[in-house]
Amino acid sequence: MEATSSVAVLPKTGLAGLIENWRYDVLSGFLVFLIALPLCLGISMASGFPPQAGIITAIIGGLIVSRINGSFVTITGPAAGLIVVILEAVQELGEGNALLGYRLTLAAIVVASIFQVLMGMAKAGKMSAFFPASAVHGMLAAIGIIIMSKQIHVMLGVKPNAQTLFQTIGAIPASLKDLNPEVAIIGFSGLGILILWSLLKVRSLKMIPAPLIVVLVGMALAQYFDLDDEHIYLFMPENVFLPHHEFTIGPKFLVTLPQNFFQGFNFPDFSLIGHAVFWKHVVTISLVGTLETLLSAAAVDKLDVYKRTSDLNRDVAAVGIGNIICGLVGGLPMIAEIVRSSANVTNGARTSWANFFHGLFLLIFVALFPKLIHEIPLSSLAALLVFTGFRLASPKEFAKTLKIGWDQLGVFVITIIGVLATDLLIGVAIGIFTEFALHFSRSINRGDAFKLEKTIIETEPGHFLVKLSGAAFFGNYLKLKSELDKIPLGKNITIDCSDISSIDHTVIDNLHHFCRDYWSKGGEAKMEGLDKHKAISQHPLSARKLAR
Repeated sequence: MEATSSVAVLPKTGLAGLIENWRYDVLSGFLVFLIALPLCLGISMASGFPPQAGIITAIIGGLIVSRINGSFVTITGPAAGLIVVILEAVQELGEGNALLGYRLTLAAIVVASIFQVLMGMAKAGKMSAFFPASAVHGMLAAIGIIIMSKQIHVMLGVKPNAQTLFQTIGAIPASLKDLNPEVAIIGFSGLGILILWSLLKVRSLKMIPAPLIVVLVGMALAQYFDLDDEHIYLFMPENVFLPHHEFTIGPKFLVTLPQNFFQGFNFPDFSLIGHAVFWKHVVTISLVGTLETLLSAAAVDKLDVYKRTSDLNRDVAAVGIGNIICGLVGGLPMIAEIVRSSANVTNGARTSWANFFHGLFLLIFVALFPKLIHEIPLSSLAALLVFTGFRLASPKEFAKTLKIGWDQLGVFVITIIGVLATDLLIGVAIGIFTEFALHFSRSINRGDAFKLEKTIIETEPGHFLVKLSGAAFFGNYLKLKSELDKIPLGKNITIDCSDISSIDHTVIDNLHHFCRDYWSKGGEAKMEGLDKHKAISQHPLSARKLAR
């Protein structure tokens, strides 16, 4: 609140906002560009796309999507959360032919993005409120595990002989044993820097983007080890830890980009549009991309020092338009990206022009300095992704979920297992079904397990009472949200939950955020009556059941 009170008015938007705030937005855009460059390259290669594809996406996200979206400080671009979705599409559609899989996946991106635009026009911005929170977090944790299991081999300079995900995970000990020492030194150096930077308390050092340090150190080590020239080197005598002491190193461990930026453009192949497997990936790309965009954009709004609220429907449509363009020219799909967006806020961005400048700096850099990008080691980029994957699936995520309640930990873990054992859509569906079963088991009256009655009355001018009864769970929250959104801003709202028989974590969490957001917009909102319920845990947002 202190940050907002020191500013008399909100930043202007459009050209007026550019004139007023360009100094802040150019600086933040440049700093975000330094973070985005290595991440775009790493995410693209981990997705089975050419390295330049990720940069193409970030450029389109910055130069085009920033001009038409409904957010203020969000950065759009490729994200780790879509790596698994895209890689699976490339492998399954291409059936072993990487280039064909890439072009067929571009076609799936184009079609999926058309659905994204339609969802935005149909006001699907509220869709994120439907999915159980623990199932969504379980999906993200599973994505983190998959990213780590695949990228750790790249970080070690080893290509495992594995066909399935579980074989890839099982091959990690063998890759540690057969690692390429010089490549591994680059990778572990990058990982060490990222860990150190996450523990730093010195604000002046924290302002330097850790990914930039990782890339610069990796490039220096690559020069020291002469990765530009393929050669064989000896590393220590043979021993139990390294049974081999002769290793090959060369340019294949560096990023490869075309000399001409426009040579990196590729075009979609729609030849499988009549096949079910094509539409499976269209649905996955569309749903996962839209859900991640909504969740990230909503999270970034909470970081905005001016407490502005994004138009999520417009955001989804704008990202869809950007993704259509990306699919047509060879880029990855984009989402509203939380890590780069939080850095954007931290660096003092005021308007969406910061996103524009981040894309502009990327375009200038890849157009003028492609040879410099070629000097970046793949192992450094893999270290960035291993660290990103760990953050998605860290022990803290498990502990945080357990605090909410054993039921939410169960949904979280079952979703992870479901995703790892099947795929994203089926895994999330398993998590949703698990949450559904838990809600049904908590219900006092099984016949009314899915009915939520709501009455909204204005008890006196400016004071609204929202009376709830029945069972509140993620499946019927959207109708309640629609009714709450109709209440004018600046009023006094009381949400009476005393007659609710059971209420799940997702609904309590969403109502909590509704009250907080309503306060930030100048009104007053509170929940009452939950003290009559028995909670699953001591956490204030845990699921509850009416005490009898």
